[in-house]
Amino acid sequence: MITSLLAELAGSFHVGFAALGSAIGIGLIGKGAAESVGRNPGAFVRVLTMAILAIAFAESIVFFALFLAK
Repeated sequence: MITSLLAELAGSFHVGFAALGSAIGIGLIGKGAAESVGRNPGAFVRVLTMAILAIAFAESIVFFALFLAK
C-alpha cells in the first residue's frame, strides 16, 4: 500500500519537474529570440522559425514525461 502511494508520488514529481524544466527552457528561448531580433531586426523570420522549433522540442519533454508517468 505504501509502495503504490510512493510510486504515485514519484510519478507526480517526475511530471512536475519535467514541466518546470520545460517552462524555464521556453522562457529562455523566448528571451533569446527577443534579444536577437532586437539586435538584428532583419533576421526576424529566421529567428522566429528557429524559436518555434526550439519551443516545440522543449515542450515535447513534458509529453514524454506524461507518457512515462502512466
